[in-house]
Amino acid sequence: MDSVEARFRAATALQRRGDYAQAVAIYRALLAERPDLEIARENLCLALLGAGDYGEGFALYDLRFTRIQGRVAKPQLSFPEWRGEPLGGRSILVWMEQGYGDQIMFARFVRSLAAQGARVSILALPALARLFQALPAQVIVAAGQLTIPHHDFWIMPGSIPGRLGTTLATLPSAPYLAGAPRGDGAGVGVVWRGDARHHNDGNRSLPEVLGRELLALPGAVSLHPEDTGAADFADTAARIGDLALVIAVDTAVVHLAGAMGKPVWVLLPAEACDWRWMAGRSDSRWYPTARLFRQPSPGDWASVLAEVGQALAARAAP
Repeated sequence: MDSVEARFRAATALQRRGDYAQAVAIYRALLAERPDLEIARENLCLALLGAGDYGEGFALYDLRFTRIQGRVAKPQLSFPEWRGEPLGGRSILVWMEQGYGDQIMFARFVRSLAAQGARVSILALPALARLFQALPAQVIVAAGQLTIPHHDFWIMPGSIPGRLGTTLATLPSAPYLAGAPRGDGAGVGVVWRGDARHHNDGNRSLPEVLGRELLALPGAVSLHPEDTGAADFADTAARIGDLALVIAVDTAVVHLAGAMGKPVWVLLPAEACDWRWMAGRSDSRWYPTARLFRQPSPGDWASVLAEVGQALAARAAP
């Protein structure tokens, strides 16, 4: 194995464990020698985001449109992509990309665009359309025979923070979606599995037997749509609004609860944790009401559930 490959593998292993700073240093050294090594640049981008360097990380985030694996497709529209031009009095269409959680997370930036004087439209799948009506934007539902009105610009949601020069310190974190908590609420909504088609679902979802343990916690109710009958995320938001707390693995419900300003406890794997949760933190800059519970070692969900149980008992104590 040559030195480049060995160092690249070492960097990816560090990145999977959340050792982002060390991974960044190795990727930088590799790219200094091999500026054509695009996979190292792609990994550097995500490692920077994991390390909280949003200025440089989001500046590189458009690499998702050109990478070989998992490429994000851009729309072909008759009007131009927004590159940061002044938006006062102009119209901009926010397209959609990636999963429901990503779309909910990046929807916060609609308010940032509107604050610049833009007339904002947002394209949304039917499951998100009613929820996004709380945003200062016209919602265009991505269903049926779709006609896209002309706008001055369009933008992919994940590209907005890079265009705005967002840093960890300037990241908008106030609640921005409907279904704000009504009083203190009662009960705990739980989610223990995500979409099995997700590339990291084996790491992020609980085994079913442990999911049932989560559901057995005092006051727990399932928030899985097949259990609640929710037709879309607006229905789920209404249920969350009546709860005291949400406990979930890293799925869209986490982002929904956080975007509503509802207390949410996020259960995270020790390896291959998503960059947005960073490393070694129990809080989140994306969602101030979030508390992060991390596996102490790969696969150790039992310790996580024990910690959650203790935290719930402490929360209930007078």
